[in-house]
Amino acid sequence: MAARIKSKYRGVYYREIPRVGGHGTERIYYIIFKKDGRTIEEKVGSQFRDNMTPAKASGIRAERIENRRKSRKEIKQEAYAKKQAEHNKWTIDKLWNEYKNTHPGLKGIVQDENRFKNYIIPQFGNKTPKEIISLDLKRIELNLTKTKSTGTAKNVLELIRRIINFGIKNHLCEPPGFTVSIPRPNNLKTEDLTPTQLKKLLDAIAQDHDVQVRNLMRMALYTGMRRGELFRLKWADIDFNRGFINLRDPKGGIDQKIPLNDAAREILKKHPRTGSSYVFPGRKGDQRVDINHQVNRIKKRANLPKDFRALHGLRHVYASMLASSGQVDMYTLQKLLTHKSPQMTQRYAHLRDDSLKNASNLAGKLIKSAI
Repeated sequence: MAARIKSKYRGVYYREIPRVGGHGTERIYYIIFKKDGRTIEEKVGSQFRDNMTPAKASGIRAERIENRRKSRKEIKQEAYAKKQAEHNKWTIDKLWNEYKNTHPGLKGIVQDENRFKNYIIPQFGNKTPKEIISLDLKRIELNLTKTKSTGTAKNVLELIRRIINFGIKNHLCEPPGFTVSIPRPNNLKTEDLTPTQLKKLLDAIAQDHDVQVRNLMRMALYTGMRRGELFRLKWADIDFNRGFINLRDPKGGIDQKIPLNDAAREILKKHPRTGSSYVFPGRKGDQRVDINHQVNRIKKRANLPKDFRALHGLRHVYASMLASSGQVDMYTLQKLLTHKSPQMTQRYAHLRDDSLKNASNLAGKLIKSAI
């Protein structure tokens, strides 16, 4: 080791070593002092790499004696500990990746991934749940509702809540200091068609060249099945003998059965089988993923209102006709629509009320006719 050379400052010395990355030598400065009855010797810096001078070294020595400065070793240890803490910190981004790893085959993963990348990671990716405040979520809700629907804001906040709850449940993070509230979208739109519009739609369906689309729309109208349920429908799910359709992985999450009515049975009996396990297959016999172009073509031919959803609207038509018939109670309608709660079915209750009013008026007319 190079010889120790004293400087003109008390307790400051240096050693000269070959300069790293340059010519000649470089001074490495050290300080020495007593603290709590023991002698401490520390390296404080290099002449060129740290721009260290004897005067600077003397100032550092004074600060170390007065406990106003930590040693280089302590500073390095703290920096390492901080880096490790950052690495081990369960951020929203890290929690999301862990959530996906523990939930293979997650339903709706494509939509959730888009929501996470577009709206969550820019705001909260590097934050832990504990570092998020309620105002952060309120801001993201307000910003989303400026350009998107309330439903979009609801889905984004629900995903944030799901990620946070996953972390808390698995003891990976501390909970935030508030409860994540989800906005309630006012999107309970009930679509219906007049008898004239319905006839035009049925005619337009019959005129279309695509038998798959024709029968898929008819099934939506005759059974009230959802778009995804029709896309996932397999021949094995249809029990022609007992008269039931098995809905696999429906919106409610639990497999359910609905009656195979006569109109649906007639459609399926005549529907062509392509060799695919799916009733309404997509390309190469795989599960269908889209049908917007085809159903909108039929909607346009029938001259239906622009805000009428060409496929999902048929589910509302199915429910509206049953509710307004006066022959189906709300509980039965809820079961037919596979609604998880009666609140979802209540949007059709006013149609039931109209039929009751008509029945009541009929009673009055019958009594008057008897007088």
